[in-house]
Amino acid sequence: MKKHLITLVSVCLVTGIFTGCSNSEDASSETEDGKAKLSAVFLKHPQTGDLADMEWLAEAEERAGVEIKWEEVSSDWDQKKGAMLSGGEIPDLIIGPNAITDADFSKFTGLFQDLNELIDENAPNVQTMFEEKPELEVLSTQNDGEIYGLPKYQQFWPETSTRQFINQEWLDNVEMEAPTNWDELHEVLTAFKEEDANGNGNPNDEIPMDFAPVETTGFGFFHPTVLLGSTGITLTGGGGEGYFVEDGEVKNFFVDERYKEFVEFMHRLYSDGLINNEVFTQDYTKYQSLGRGDGETAKVGYTFGWELADRFGNTLAPQYTAFEPMQVSEDAVEEVSWTYDYDVLNYGENMVQMSAQAQNKEAAMKFINELYDPEVSMQVLFGSLGTNIEDNGDGSYTVLPPEDESMDPGTWKWTTTWADNGPMYISDSLDLTLGEDMQAVGEQTKPIQETLDSIDTENDVYPGIFIKYSDEDNNKMSLTNTDIINLTMSKFGEWVTEGGIDSQWDAYVDELNQMGLPENIEIMQSYYDDYQAEVE
Repeated sequence: MKKHLITLVSVCLVTGIFTGCSNSEDASSETEDGKAKLSAVFLKHPQTGDLADMEWLAEAEERAGVEIKWEEVSSDWDQKKGAMLSGGEIPDLIIGPNAITDADFSKFTGLFQDLNELIDENAPNVQTMFEEKPELEVLSTQNDGEIYGLPKYQQFWPETSTRQFINQEWLDNVEMEAPTNWDELHEVLTAFKEEDANGNGNPNDEIPMDFAPVETTGFGFFHPTVLLGSTGITLTGGGGEGYFVEDGEVKNFFVDERYKEFVEFMHRLYSDGLINNEVFTQDYTKYQSLGRGDGETAKVGYTFGWELADRFGNTLAPQYTAFEPMQVSEDAVEEVSWTYDYDVLNYGENMVQMSAQAQNKEAAMKFINELYDPEVSMQVLFGSLGTNIEDNGDGSYTVLPPEDESMDPGTWKWTTTWADNGPMYISDSLDLTLGEDMQAVGEQTKPIQETLDSIDTENDVYPGIFIKYSDEDNNKMSLTNTDIINLTMSKFGEWVTEGGIDSQWDAYVDELNQMGLPENIEIMQSYYDDYQAEVE
């Protein structure tokens, strides 16, 4: 990829990641060969390689007639963003999943470019996207009609991000079946702990259960909150800040007796030594490493993940199997549910923004337009033609296996392209044969497919990604949610590891109500009702 020239507009940050100040050294807005100079920040996954190595990106810049100086950020974005926005100078483009939020647009007025006119004049691909998928224009448009950020649509992802996996070889070794309820899960995990489940001669090196690190910002993918589905609660996005919909009524599971029952069960597992004792201190790298075991010896019995090879690596994946959602008990009457994530997996908001001070706005818009060409979007998601995708010559395409045979397809994708972190429009008409990992995801979703199909998406799923709150309501809920999450997430860790939820429950619920949880629910109910009325 060609060397990037010095950008016209750089970002001055206390953190020092963005160097130089706008117009300080190079007043020219074009290169010697007439290309427009742009500056951009990209929020990339920690596994993602250098943007300079991405052939599709160089080609997109070339077609748009731009040369971009990239700043690549994979950590501490909130801190860096805060300093950047407060300083009032941002790069021409900011790219990444909700890197800039609707609340940022409201707070830092005048900093971001309204894209409406530029789309009309310079972005036919974006116009086509809005025509084919009107909900994407809704997703992009602020309440007053401005478009500051553009979305993504990647169509191929299933209804849920999280599957539960159990080591079938361990089950065979302890002569047990996959559990169908929480009591049976406890029995299976106990056998994993007390017997030499992995068969290596050491009965003390098995970790019966593990789950992804629980962040202080709320629940998400690969967390044990999917077990709330056993009680009939349908989550979205793994749980987030606790809000869910049941029969058209907005609720919050943090004050629901079924959440209390779930936490009590989790404490029972933890106190019996059945959950990884470092589960609340490990980072995601350690979580992944434990799942991939030691050579051919597995370490973890029961866990959550996206896909078997992604979770356990190519060597250990064959030992594991996905299985059906569990009931709470053998005589439970609740209809089980799961976490329904189709919208948050396939749609994304505010994936790319433009500075209102950008000198080459038309050129920047032309580059953005390139990203929404379906063939380019396909490469944004899966990688460059030739290395990651094969053009079959008949209008169809095939995702290729990793060039690095030691790498699973999911890791290969995240390593070699923007993947899910990029703006894109994967048209429903695109003829693309998915790679082994995505085909495997479909196969491994089958045990929970009946449950997913039974979910009433109109009355039991909150369509949060498509709802735009007023500035006043958004700010009010945000402040309240910060207080709620600070309390609930600290209590979750405390109650799972130390117990005490039963004696503290009433006071805890009162405290959440005093923080303003009922008012937040009332606001969300109003917006939910309005949204339902519009789509009917």
